[in-house]
Amino acid sequence: MRIRPFLAAAAVAAATVIVGSPSPSAHAAFVGKDNFTDTGVSEVYDCDGTRAQDAFDVHVIVSVVERHGLFYVTESNHGTVVTTNLSTGRTFTQVFANNFHDKQITDHGDGIITVVQQGAGGTRYYDDTGKLVLKDPGSVRFAFDFDTITGEEVPDSFHIVKPSTGNSDFSDRNFCDDLRTFTS
Repeated sequence: MRIRPFLAAAAVAAATVIVGSPSPSAHAAFVGKDNFTDTGVSEVYDCDGTRAQDAFDVHVIVSVVERHGLFYVTESNHGTVVTTNLSTGRTFTQVFANNFHDKQITDHGDGIITVVQQGAGGTRYYDDTGKLVLKDPGSVRFAFDFDTITGEEVPDSFHIVKPSTGNSDFSDRNFCDDLRTFTS
């Protein structure tokens, strides 16, 4: 399962609003929930020599609980990203549904926390005739450091803790090569 960095960032951003002054509570307490949909069209970009553009429709639900004085995030997202090969006008469509939750948070006492997150779900890819051409199911565990003072992820701190499981079609594949293959 490929990790969608912009979705992980959305969860971190949602948590940022409420991270800051943890209480000494030793049990889980519901803090808040947010629900949003993001739709739009990207700028035209170069996908390894192919001019492309994405149209996306993503729905995200983020909830936060406080446990042992730390804020744990759970995120559910699903949506569609349609990438158009602007040379041919044909499309390559991703349909995905994923769930992420904080497994462990370590407070280093200096405003930096390390978040270990578990993600599970999958993505299905379709050519412009609607035929399923690739799939990417599974689960993955990753970690990153977060600065609770600035409200930002610490640069270059993201790393894989446990690689993706599942029967993914994406071992050693390149998205731009796949875009050309399925839209030419």
